[in-house]
Amino acid sequence: MKTFPTWIVCEHCDGVYLRRALVRGDIAHCECCGAVLYRAGRLNIDQWLALTVAAAIVFTLANSYPIIRISLQGLHNEATLWQSVVALAHGAAAPIAVPAALSIIVAPFLQIALLGWVLVFARMGRRAPAFTTAMKALNALRPWSMVEVCLLGALVAIVKLSGYLDVMPGIGIWATAALTVLIAIIASRDLHGLWELHDDERITAGRP
Repeated sequence: MKTFPTWIVCEHCDGVYLRRALVRGDIAHCECCGAVLYRAGRLNIDQWLALTVAAAIVFTLANSYPIIRISLQGLHNEATLWQSVVALAHGAAAPIAVPAALSIIVAPFLQIALLGWVLVFARMGRRAPAFTTAMKALNALRPWSMVEVCLLGALVAIVKLSGYLDVMPGIGIWATAALTVLIAIIASRDLHGLWELHDDERITAGRP
């Protein structure tokens, strides 16, 4: 199927526009509905890949180390993200265990893994296997990644419990905070640039 990388269609009103080069920081808007069409890239491939690798590292830390540690009269307990989801599944809030796992663990993991997969091959000047599927999945996963909601919930829990118990934030919560920032950065970059690079067969290492 033939593609037209020099044209872009507004996903809200189907307006068609000729893609033009933007100065760093500029945003192209639809003249009909005002929606954002695409943004000028702030990161090149190397920087984008480096931040994705960093996100993978802190994601591993966030899921390996406890978020909070609760102590009372010499007894203590601690929980990781996975343990929190499992606890939900066995309690009164069991119906929200699956969407919680999807939004704070599965979606971020897939987002990082798929983006890293595409960027590694882009860095080598090649088109990643299943490139189209990966790009469509990345676009679909954006609304489902809610690490910031998990972080906010953990902070609220720490504040509320601190009045009754000894509560200490764990390594996991600091890693989750870092992951929130990194996910926001790597997910905010316009994916259209990768489509354009592949369609024009102009992938070069480090190209913005």
